[in-house]
Amino acid sequence: MATGSKIEPDNRNSDDALFPDFLTADDAEALNTGTHASAFDVLGPHKHRNRRWIATLQRDAVEVIARVGKRDTVLPRLSGDVFAGPVPGKAYVLVIRYANGAEVVVRDPYSFGPVLGDVDQYLLGEGTHRELWRALGAHVMTHERTSGTHFAVWAPNARRVSVVGDFNSWDGRRHVMRPSGNTGVWECFLPDVGEGALYKYEVISADGSLTLKADPVGFGSQHPPEQASIVRDLSGYGWNDKDWMAARRAKASVDAPVSIYEVHLGSWRRRWDEGGRPLSYKELARDLVPYVRDLGFTHIELLPISEYPFDGSWGYQPVGLYAPTIRFGPPHEFRDFVEAAHEAGLGVLLDWVPGHFPTDAHGLAKFDGTHLYEHADPKEGFHQDWNTLIYNYGRTEVRNFLVSNALYWMEEYHLDGLRVDAVASMLYRDYSRNEGEWIPNKDGGRENYEAIDFLKEMNAVVYGAHPDVMTVAEESTSFPGVSRPVDHGGLGFGYKWNMGWMNDTLSYIERDPIHRQYHHDDMTRPIMWQYSENFILPISHDEVVHGKGSMLEKMPGDTWEKLANLRAYYGFMWTHPGKKLLFMGCEFAQPSEWAHDDDLDWDAASDPAHGGVRAWVRDLNHLYRDTRALHVKDCDPAGFTWLGNNPEKSVMSFARFGEAGDAPVVVVCNFTPMMQEDYQVGVPAAGHWDEVLNSDAALYGGGNRGNLGGVASRPEARDGQDQSVRIVLPPLSVVVLRHAG
Repeated sequence: MATGSKIEPDNRNSDDALFPDFLTADDAEALNTGTHASAFDVLGPHKHRNRRWIATLQRDAVEVIARVGKRDTVLPRLSGDVFAGPVPGKAYVLVIRYANGAEVVVRDPYSFGPVLGDVDQYLLGEGTHRELWRALGAHVMTHERTSGTHFAVWAPNARRVSVVGDFNSWDGRRHVMRPSGNTGVWECFLPDVGEGALYKYEVISADGSLTLKADPVGFGSQHPPEQASIVRDLSGYGWNDKDWMAARRAKASVDAPVSIYEVHLGSWRRRWDEGGRPLSYKELARDLVPYVRDLGFTHIELLPISEYPFDGSWGYQPVGLYAPTIRFGPPHEFRDFVEAAHEAGLGVLLDWVPGHFPTDAHGLAKFDGTHLYEHADPKEGFHQDWNTLIYNYGRTEVRNFLVSNALYWMEEYHLDGLRVDAVASMLYRDYSRNEGEWIPNKDGGRENYEAIDFLKEMNAVVYGAHPDVMTVAEESTSFPGVSRPVDHGGLGFGYKWNMGWMNDTLSYIERDPIHRQYHHDDMTRPIMWQYSENFILPISHDEVVHGKGSMLEKMPGDTWEKLANLRAYYGFMWTHPGKKLLFMGCEFAQPSEWAHDDDLDWDAASDPAHGGVRAWVRDLNHLYRDTRALHVKDCDPAGFTWLGNNPEKSVMSFARFGEAGDAPVVVVCNFTPMMQEDYQVGVPAAGHWDEVLNSDAALYGGGNRGNLGGVASRPEARDGQDQSVRIVLPPLSVVVLRHAG
């Protein structure tokens, strides 16, 4: 008690000793048992018989005092842990005394008014709050001249929601939240709770069952297997990437070079001197960013980092879409990583998972006791392949939850785009289901109209707010118009992964060269659909895991031939129309397949033979970026023509073109171990052709057979061209010629 404070005498009459009008014996019983659904109606300051009363529930307290200035008023115990009595004055604090002699002074959360205003309530009620994270979640703020945290969560069918945490002994009776209008949202402001506090929501469903849930819009989480959300203050970060943000629109254009390094942050590199822990966001900013920049990539794509409970899911089973995983550091440190990438001239893409979520009890599953985020019927709401739940895309609030999340990563973390996982599983109601295991749409078909509308809405909102980013669909079917704008009847993505190209060309390159002549069209056929979408050519994590072996292991032959095959394949990929994506470790021909609980084989990377492959990828990237003919018409059929195909020799050649005035490029690929000493190929222009890259160069681990820097054309017609060149074509190689005039 403060020195000089005065305890008011108990001058109540017999009527005052009874329960006040606003707080009945039934209310007190419900408060004590933690079943009261409207605690703000009975706790905090209220009027009774023209006097101000204060009511509070304080677990295990032996005495509760209301302090106004230096005046203390003892609140009588009404029932159990409920104390209430008349208190004169205005602003007050509560002094709580316990049997062990401890004394705690707190501000009363029930004395504060709501935070959510009319506009927020209107948008939340409609389910159209595009910046949902600004209204829901845990926000450190000053409210009514008091510092604290505002909590808000959507749980429309709950009987009662409380926020519990390390600040209230995880007692759901103490901070019961207030319903916010008719929005289905519960909110409360907790004074003196700030950054770093642990919390969950204690939800009592309509049937009386109780669950503890992490915050669906929480900005931070504990490290798994712990499951609590963490209050994270997202304000106050001083971004220094305005130059990048102002210039990045050109980098997302279909005319720009886009070469993506795909990374699983947990297994890129580990600190074995510290128990094998993965690098932090700040360490990745220091080590990964310059590594990728040196290799010449334009973007880093992160496997999912939205908080997830199970390491073995690689992030593809998220429970916290609004929380960068704590595995590598808090949110501001993730921002440090993004800013470092931007400073290095690299965009950052996030693998985003709106297609499914896990059944973990602390997650979204039956969040308020009902199937709130997911479908009730497992024929619509359960993924048999992954044992996960499916969002109910037809519910306005759920769709808005996801669309807002897409926007959130652009706004709060300056990300440069999203790669959307498993789009095909969203587009079709019968995806990976047998007859009788799915529900047709309203027209009796298999298309998931609600998911289609969601994807269109997401792309329209993201591109509407940030036309300088890119969205990419991992879509493995022939669904039309994936990368066509929404207002032209498409889904609105910027790009689509070319899974057909990947499957066909890998099928070819894995064969023994003696058999390739019979499968030549595996390499030539993909160009037939190349211009139906804006394509990215992906060699992703999916191709080097689950027994598929590493890229090097896929190649036939002895060690030298494997490396030569791989270099030739990459040469074909980088010169073929389409943007590029390569998974980490593939750049140096990692010998073994990827393991998420280990790191890359950096010992192999230091071997000269593997270093040669890395040098080849680096030079391919720089040539691709610096040579307009290799990227400005990646998505335009005017940028490509076949020059010649010789299945018997497993040789193919083609030309790439840019705009008028751009030097054309000719690419000749030899996928046999036989050298062609005097191979003739047509070229689209007379003059000298520089040999700008040759995968057989000694620098890359080859035999150093080539064309002494270039060749001159001859007026000899070949491959539909008036001019041709004769070149040395090394075994298992790609030779790239650029017109020099």
